[in-house]
Amino acid sequence: MLDGAKLVAFVATTDLERSDDFYGGVLGLHHIETTPFANVYDVGGTTLRVTLVQQRIPAPSTVLGWEVADIGATVATLTAGGIAMKRVDGIGQDHSGIWTAPVTESGALRGASGGARIAWFEDPDGNVLSVGQMDP
Repeated sequence: MLDGAKLVAFVATTDLERSDDFYGGVLGLHHIETTPFANVYDVGGTTLRVTLVQQRIPAPSTVLGWEVADIGATVATLTAGGIAMKRVDGIGQDHSGIWTAPVTESGALRGASGGARIAWFEDPDGNVLSVGQMDP
């Protein structure tokens, strides 16, 4: 039913100005507008609404992710911009915070030459974001 509909992504913030400094400034997303309720960005043709909430309830996993062509360069740029990569216990990330996913027997993960490579970081509200290179 929604297969042809345009996706709109949402993430919560308790401070619109601080979130714009991060999403518009640090991440360099194209800011479309600010309303009393949200900062709105165009992210590769998808609308992202960073929505103002009174209290953010932490999600137990990643809320937004970007597929990138070169994860090493992307992580280096994010780190140089002051973003710390998130460490996840027990998954064996490299020195930059990049994890290489195992290739399954069924080939379910793309990147059969070693698996997808993913790194996580947080926005100022503690939302977990990721960057991933699916075909290393």
